[in-house]
Amino acid sequence: MTDVKKPLFPTPQEAEAAFYEAFTKGDLDAMMAVWADDEDIYCVHPGGPRFAGVEQVRESWRKIFANGQTLRFQLREQQHVQGMMLSVHSVYEHITVAGEPRARNPVVATNVYMRTERGWRMVAHHASPAPAPAASGADPERRREPKTLH
Repeated sequence: MTDVKKPLFPTPQEAEAAFYEAFTKGDLDAMMAVWADDEDIYCVHPGGPRFAGVEQVRESWRKIFANGQTLRFQLREQQHVQGMMLSVHSVYEHITVAGEPRARNPVVATNVYMRTERGWRMVAHHASPAPAPAASGADPERRREPKTLH
């Protein structure tokens, strides 16, 4: 797909909406239309390795879409940090899979968009399983946030 055929995303929010619409539809061409045509792009799916460059990112999405699952997303706790050329979005993805009796545990994702001459484009997507919520009657000592060296 050439840049000429790619849609123009005037805001990073419109690029993000197109990203999740493509994800929901399992549409590889629409998904890649959101991404920058740059070998410096990268994508990390929950529990997976880092895919770098257009071909690796495209192949990672092709494999995900090949399973044929119908997904629905609800984005919650959205935070945005935006500058002139870069916008970083942190979201909780609440994902429902068609045919499954209940929603999966949420995923926390960081989506990074860059302003290009053809509008805003995704340059990074990093998703990880969100920590499980603490049980309401649990021992207070166990409800403390784990210490992370990162």
